[in-house]
Amino acid sequence: MSTAGPPEAASEPREPIPARSGLADTSAAVAALPTAPPPPVPRHRWGFGAYLLVEAVFLGSSLLLILPYLGRGHSTPPPWMLLVSLAVPTILAATVALLATRLRGNGPRLDLGLSFSVADLRIGVLFGCAGLVLTLPAAAIWSKLVGPTNANSAVAELFANQHFTVPMAVAVFLVVALVAPICEEIVYRGLLWGAVRRHAANRWWAFGLTTLCFALAHFEFSRTPLLFVIAVPIGLARFYTDRLGASIIAHQLNNLLPAVSLLLVLLGVIKQ
Repeated sequence: MSTAGPPEAASEPREPIPARSGLADTSAAVAALPTAPPPPVPRHRWGFGAYLLVEAVFLGSSLLLILPYLGRGHSTPPPWMLLVSLAVPTILAATVALLATRLRGNGPRLDLGLSFSVADLRIGVLFGCAGLVLTLPAAAIWSKLVGPTNANSAVAELFANQHFTVPMAVAVFLVVALVAPICEEIVYRGLLWGAVRRHAANRWWAFGLTTLCFALAHFEFSRTPLLFVIAVPIGLARFYTDRLGASIIAHQLNNLLPAVSLLLVLLGVIKQ
């Protein structure tokens, strides 16, 4: 017995189901709407006062660390104290700079341009290598003009005639090659740069003043012209990217060879 329906019902054409285009049309219409521009970043409320405070922290902490060794017949601090006196003041200074942006601004990423990208790495390596090409012959010429003693950096003088254990020597290397460039960039081409930009719209003013202050703030006045030359490519990395990532990479490349040399001296591999 057949259970099929009547032929008319089996052959009757069905109505097409309408496409559910309403949701798609609505999504397309929403996507086509003009988007509002992002709100402007609020202007930070810190300036040159914050930079002067950071410098005071650096100088004050440096003095407190070396004060116990003054007036002891020029006694040399132990290796661990030399490492502390090298690392702590600059880390404290950078920490105060970061706090200033947190408490009086929009944070270090927005206020200081403290961010990293692949492009920053490429540009930092480019300016860092260009800086080495520029500064290595400049350092040789300066050493001929003022003599090797006056051409030495304060760090080299601090660790002169010292012999460290391998862990201590590696720690000094890491501070000179990696940590110090990060901290110095936060202070000079971060905080000071932002203070200048707050009062002067032209970035060349920020570039020039931070380059000069970087050279003078090392208090190595026999090397100030050389330090100015060293600071130029680092500052240009900051100028062309408007971020600290590239200038940090360039600064670390600039410090790499002196850090390796210092490491070998502290390990007794080469004589100073």
